[in-house]
Amino acid sequence: MATEKIDLTAPAEPVGATAEDTQKTVAAAEAADADTTEDNPGQGSMLADGLNDRFADEEAALAADKAGLEMGEESAEEQAADDAAAASQEAALAAMNKNELIELFASKIENEPVQTLRRTVEAIKIAFYKRHRAETEAARRAFVEAGGEETEFVPQQDGCEARFKELFAVYREHRDKYMSEVEQAKQGNLETKLAIIEELKELVNSDETMNTTFARFRELQQRWKETGPVPQADVKDVWESYNFNVENFYNFIKINKELRDLDLRKNYESKISLCEQAEALVMEPSVVEAFRKLQKLHDEWRETGPVANEYKETLWERFREASSRINKQHQEYFEGLKSEQMKNLELKTELCERSEALLTGAYTTRKEWNKASDQLLEIQKVWKTIGFAPKKDNNRIYERFRTACDRFFELKRDFYAGVKSEMEHNLALKQEICEQAEALQTSEDWKHATDELIALQAKWKTIGAVSRRHSDQIWRRFRAACDRFFERKAQHFSAVDGEYEQNLQRKQELLAQMRAADIHSGGFDMIKDFQRRWSEIGFVPIKQKESIQKQYKAVVDEMFATLRSSERDRSMTRFKDKVSGMKGDRRLRSERERLYNKVRQMEQDIALLENNIGFFAKSKNADAMIAEVRSKIERAKREMSDTIEKVRLIDRQQAQESKQEQE
Repeated sequence: MATEKIDLTAPAEPVGATAEDTQKTVAAAEAADADTTEDNPGQGSMLADGLNDRFADEEAALAADKAGLEMGEESAEEQAADDAAAASQEAALAAMNKNELIELFASKIENEPVQTLRRTVEAIKIAFYKRHRAETEAARRAFVEAGGEETEFVPQQDGCEARFKELFAVYREHRDKYMSEVEQAKQGNLETKLAIIEELKELVNSDETMNTTFARFRELQQRWKETGPVPQADVKDVWESYNFNVENFYNFIKINKELRDLDLRKNYESKISLCEQAEALVMEPSVVEAFRKLQKLHDEWRETGPVANEYKETLWERFREASSRINKQHQEYFEGLKSEQMKNLELKTELCERSEALLTGAYTTRKEWNKASDQLLEIQKVWKTIGFAPKKDNNRIYERFRTACDRFFELKRDFYAGVKSEMEHNLALKQEICEQAEALQTSEDWKHATDELIALQAKWKTIGAVSRRHSDQIWRRFRAACDRFFERKAQHFSAVDGEYEQNLQRKQELLAQMRAADIHSGGFDMIKDFQRRWSEIGFVPIKQKESIQKQYKAVVDEMFATLRSSERDRSMTRFKDKVSGMKGDRRLRSERERLYNKVRQMEQDIALLENNIGFFAKSKNADAMIAEVRSKIERAKREMSDTIEKVRLIDRQQAQESKQEQE
């Protein structure tokens, strides 16, 4: 007799849903805008700051697990449950708030069998924690925007989350109770089936009539079918023992051939139907669903009694061949899935490495940070397009990727926190400049106010950027103060342009008078009078200012030079007369010594002044100071020259007296 066995070994990974089966990675939202704005520089975290929907399902699943809401391993009863209802609810769940989700959860627990709720509970849990995390992140952003430190943020207690955890605990309690009852029932079923097998053994030695014995046999078969599953570890042994004793009953009990043939024909028709159903599974769109249905067909095959010996091998080969095709498809599917998942793991590992590489960048400007952010967002978009990694690696690789992204945006927020502080300081500086400009906008000290405003404008350019929220406002304020002053200045000077032209004409006329004046007769008093009259004449047009001033200086210098020359001649004549009156007098020697010492002192003074010119060159007003020192040097040299000439007069006088004495 052929052994009716087939390879129905489950694949390495269960067919049932994993945590990642419910994950729906959402396209990466644009975060660069928040990164480039000066008001919200720190935004852009992978899971917050405008990106709450990015990888929301994955993050929600992880958050729920960290909250202690693990689903546990999926049982065979839950795996066999129809999850179509849960799948159809996804859109509805997405539109519910937390309270509605809690009400739905409570209703499901109260009204539906616990063994059918796993997929639904998983979907509700993820939907709830998506909203919970979104609210938490919104509260965090509000806390930071209000001036709080992100590290000091503590989420408020969520009553909804506490209620959800209570309901989840009730669900787990019901589920654990159900699973315990299932295991107890399976153990009871095992004992029942072992008792049925013992009764089958006793039928072989029964002294009852054949009809009675066969009726008892049919009763035992029915009881076997009505008895539920047994523990998985005992399935094989129990089935083999049952089939062995059924075969013994047919082979060793002499029953009525007609009844036997009738039973064999009924079993033949049933197995023909099972073969046809198995063959039809090849066309099943879902390989996983085909494999699940095939398992049920094998259960029915085992429960169906034997057929005539001439059909046994044929039917079994037909059923085995159909099963082999489904098994092959199932194996190829999972091998392909496993290969694809390994490839996905490699791709995700590469993305993790690229993300981690961005953490090592030395970004010192907003432009550099935004460029790196764009690169990370592109990496996240690519991540979204990649399927799941192997179950044992999926959470680990996602945690690695999430950690890299979170760390990047944490560093970015730290950078922008510093930028924000700098911007606030810059704003304070610009506000101070605005106040200074506003204080000058009504000034009529045109020269001083103009210089001050120009200096403020130059200082403004040296101050860094401020928040975009304040940038335009503070600039308009500063611009308005400057514009008001310069508009007033323009109006003022447009009114005095005619007066300036008159002043220019008056100064030109005064210059003509100065050139024609007899300075010898007027002396220094005349020069002082000309200087007074010049200063009393007001401003001239700016274009002629420098030219007319140069002319004035040249005329005044010429007048002073003329007077100094005349004064020198008169001074030397007076000194000659003085020396002539000192003939043979000791006072002559004393005067020479005094003049000689004066020359030496003036030489030292001149050397000191010439040495100081080198130090004055480093000063802001170097040109003016150097010109003044050079003027002092020239005066000192002229005075020293005059003094030397006086010494020479004394020497000539002494030489003349000595000659006369010798004669």
